Amino acid sequence: MLWQGRRESGNVEDRRGISGGGLAVGGGLIGAIFLVVKFLLSGGDPNQLPQQMPGQSHELTAEEKAKDDERAHFVKVVLADTEDVWGQLFRKMGKDYSDPTLVLFRDATQSGCGFAGAATGPFYCPSDEKLYIDLSFYQELQDRFQAPGDFPMAYVVAHEVGHHIQKLLGISEKMDQLRQNLSEGEYNKYSVKLELQADFFAGVWAHYEQKYLQAGDIDEALNAAQAIGDDRLQKESQGYVVPESFTHGTSAQRSYWFKKGYDSGDIKQGDTFSDPSLN
Repeated sequence: MLWQGRRESGNVEDRRGISGGGLAVGGGLIGAIFLVVKFLLSGGDPNQLPQQMPGQSHELTAEEKAKDDERAHFVKVVLADTEDVWGQLFRKMGKDYSDPTLVLFRDATQSGCGFAGAATGPFYCPSDEKLYIDLSFYQELQDRFQAPGDFPMAYVVAHEVGHHIQKLLGISEKMDQLRQNLSEGEYNKYSVKLELQADFFAGVWAHYEQKYLQAGDIDEALNAAQAIGDDRLQKESQGYVVPESFTHGTSAQRSYWFKKGYDSGDIKQGDTFSDPSLN
């Protein structure tokens, strides 16, 4: 993706130099994959996480800090692009688009939805309309999930912005109402639809980002979407798949809905809640 030297969003809180207050979560922990499965790319409730988790933060080396800073510049450019694209699309719909805030943190922080830790993966909190990302997650994408390149990073940000779109369109509120009346298993089916729609919205954004895309970018995003499907994550973490516990969709579903958004660029085609194949 062509990003260097371009506008960076100012809607960013950089908390990377702020201590997590003893709530640090180190990378590469045994068992952390379970949390990644549950919370990856949003959908989970950070309040459900324990307030104390095993792990130990560490000071970054000069090389690690340079990589972290480069990733920070990158995601700020991506966020700025989402502001431009969704601002224009909302105007066409006769609606006002309010920009979300991106919170960059290291190890742990507090969000409007509760605890945020490195092992939770990136997520969007509708209570404060902020995206929370520990940039070490992108190393996980490359090393653990074999999703290299910079565009998987853009896909993650665009997916979380997709949840912000759902908040602005009133979809998140309807989901909250459903949560109160459904069992966990029943609600999971709606959670999958919510997450796949966020993947679709990420694809819509990529459709309007084409002048900045490079060869292979969309393939990188599709590879990332497949790598973090519920079926693949469960298979890798526990050796078997439990479809009833899916919250984000299968690898095939995630890549399909991202690709549909990218190919169409039409927000009206992203009604995952009415798609009979997801019932």
